[in-house]
Amino acid sequence: MEKFSLDAIAREQLAKAVALPAQRCASTVYGGHEHKLRQTLIALAAGASLSEHENPGEATLIVLGGRVKLEASNASWEGRTGDLLVIPQSRHALHALENSTVLLTVVK
Repeated sequence: MEKFSLDAIAREQLAKAVALPAQRCASTVYGGHEHKLRQTLIALAAGASLSEHENPGEATLIVLGGRVKLEASNASWEGRTGDLLVIPQSRHALHALENSTVLLTVVK
């Protein structure tokens, strides 16, 4: 069994994100290429984005801290700390409305 502190990882990744030119940072918490399930903690400084990209499989986003906006086609959803957003099966983008950390869960 493994145990991770998402709070600690989120603090660490957000500190890195605000210091980087891209203003974003990510760390795979569980899974990877050898697993069907992958969980990645993503930190975004306020104003940073993950540009429009394809959905690699079924995916959800849990907002661990801050406020983000998920955009796809002609729709958008805002998420705040504690919200769960289901990522649509279409091209989408993620924008940080303030310093934010999210947990992305993907099943391929």
